[in-house]
Amino acid sequence: MKTIISLSMLFAVTVSGCTSDTQSDDAGGGGGGGDPAQPVPTTPEGAYAMESHFDLATNVPGTAGTITGYIIDATDSPDDPTLFIVQKLTAALPDGAVKNAVASATPFVAGYLNDKLLEVAPTFFTKMLTLANGFGQVTKDFGTLEVLEVDAAGGAVKTVKGLHFEIDGVVHELYFADLGIAETRVDGLQVTLAKTGALAISEHKVPLQYGQVMRVALDQALIPMIDPASANLGQLFKHAVNCTAVGTYVHAALAERGVTFVSASTVEAACNTGLAAGAKALYDQMSRIDGAALEFGLSGEARGVDKNRDGKMDEIVTGTWSGDLRYAGTPAPLAEAKFFGARL
Repeated sequence: MKTIISLSMLFAVTVSGCTSDTQSDDAGGGGGGGDPAQPVPTTPEGAYAMESHFDLATNVPGTAGTITGYIIDATDSPDDPTLFIVQKLTAALPDGAVKNAVASATPFVAGYLNDKLLEVAPTFFTKMLTLANGFGQVTKDFGTLEVLEVDAAGGAVKTVKGLHFEIDGVVHELYFADLGIAETRVDGLQVTLAKTGALAISEHKVPLQYGQVMRVALDQALIPMIDPASANLGQLFKHAVNCTAVGTYVHAALAERGVTFVSASTVEAACNTGLAAGAKALYDQMSRIDGAALEFGLSGEARGVDKNRDGKMDEIVTGTWSGDLRYAGTPAPLAEAKFFGARL
């Protein structure tokens, strides 16, 4: 069974998103000037709510670019999703005759269960595909919510305060403070504003616990959209699979092959345990990713706009980040990355 698959492979068929905010549609990179409809400010001093968007599906390096392949394992065989279920419950059985009997009959049992799919797991397959699609949207257009504070000399501090996702047209804004997660503060930036309105943000590094934020996306955004009664992947599995029916039908399938000592209750218990273990394994992989921070090395170009012509910068538009991503010292080029902002 596959245990790891690259994010770009896992979600290649799902990625079609790009940044959603209309302000970021003013594409073409940073800099500019001379547009009378976009008055040039005289100073960048102030505090700004910013939103950045990154494509993490394309070039995330090293271990941070991988995630467990349970979604693929649940959907990639003609006998799925029941083959996935049988494999998980088999792994949960104690070593011995019962486990050997189920393991040796796995293809037959999975096919038998697929004939009973409407009773065993009527929504499991579609929920896994929806989960994969949503995760693809998150990684292709990964948004961060930030505050940029610029002093009179152009010295600046950037604080990453949360995450922004758009999944199937629904916007999710999740703030770290509400989730008990530490905000990321980056000191020592320098912001310069040219007479043309071209705005430059100096090179800086932004570390993120990638596994942690992916779990936030999974538990706080994706899963509640798929199953409002579930708060995590284990609950999603439990609600999507009728382990009582699985136990009944696996017992019946084995009995057809002359194996009568495997009780329905034993299989039911293993089904519940195995699916819970499958969910835990995905979360464990996310935790292992956070053994090292995913680090964004960024420098930015944009255009400052003085909307009310008072000399102060009111908006940051056409922002483009350049730089790289690093995980445990392994670099990769930064894919398309944009930002925009407005005075607080």
